Amino acid sequence: MNIEEVVVVEGKSDTVAVKRATGADTIETNGSAISEKTIERIRHAQRTRGVIVFTDPDFPGRRIRAIIEEQIPDVKHAFLPKKETLAKNGRGVGIEHANDEAIRQALASVYTVSEHTIEEIPMATLLEARLIGHTDSRKRRERLSELLHIGQVNGKGLKKRLEMFRISVTKLNEAIQVLDEEEMKTDV
Repeated sequence: MNIEEVVVVEGKSDTVAVKRATGADTIETNGSAISEKTIERIRHAQRTRGVIVFTDPDFPGRRIRAIIEEQIPDVKHAFLPKKETLAKNGRGVGIEHANDEAIRQALASVYTVSEHTIEEIPMATLLEARLIGHTDSRKRRERLSELLHIGQVNGKGLKKRLEMFRISVTKLNEAIQVLDEEEMKTDV
């Protein structure tokens, strides 16, 4: 896999996993207290090659993503579902625990955040699809996030995330249909 962009990860173990899976160059943030020097390196990488932010699906990972997004708004984002990043012993979450194929797939499914949305996602669509406001909403959102590669998101942030990554109503409805079909298979 030949990745032009520099991949921003949290630490050395993530770098090892990304290099093993793709050979891509990385910048490590060394945790969620990102130094100004690291931000400047990321900014330079964005100007010269482009950047893909690929952090763990946990609170520190989301915090790092938000800090970078605030400082360098035109970076790309790659996500892995939490279940793909769990340590074998069940203790710990991180990109370093993901298998090579999952890493390659996540980096092949990057998104660029944009202030211009393709179309607004109606709240009624999210309610009807039981993605918000229902007892099984969290489970359905988690699976939707996997299908669309948009990262874990809570009910309050779902609409914004879908619009931020320019997910069309059509693409959303296709993913909802997959969700419904999967549920029907497990209910039988």
